[in-house]
Amino acid sequence: MEDEMFKKIQETLAGALGVDAEEVELDASLTRDLGAESIDFIDIIFRLEKAFDIKIPSGELFPGHLLNDERYVREGRVTPEGLQELKIKVPYLAVDTFAQDPQVSKLAEHFTVQMVVHYIEDRLAKQPRS
Repeated sequence: MEDEMFKKIQETLAGALGVDAEEVELDASLTRDLGAESIDFIDIIFRLEKAFDIKIPSGELFPGHLLNDERYVREGRVTPEGLQELKIKVPYLAVDTFAQDPQVSKLAEHFTVQMVVHYIEDRLAKQPRS
């Protein structure tokens, strides 16, 4: 089942980003390696919702809204409070790696295919069985 799910995610991301499915590897960064831009995240969410028949609440997979909160961002960097909030709100994100250089402009580089896979696995596990 997991291979099937990864293949579906791989195809979904490849379609959204206009890349070959083979390029969509688990450790690939959506922005740095696959060329995603902020507008693409909306398309990715839409396509994932459709592919897996789930609803992805705003900000749950890609936490852009946290970056508009002055408690969590100061002078272009995510504060320690912001890092804690990211760990809580986006447990699939490698926050410890991001924390080494927590520039807001670099956050999206840490959105990986693996993060998307973990998120979808978790969403599907929590969904009531029909």
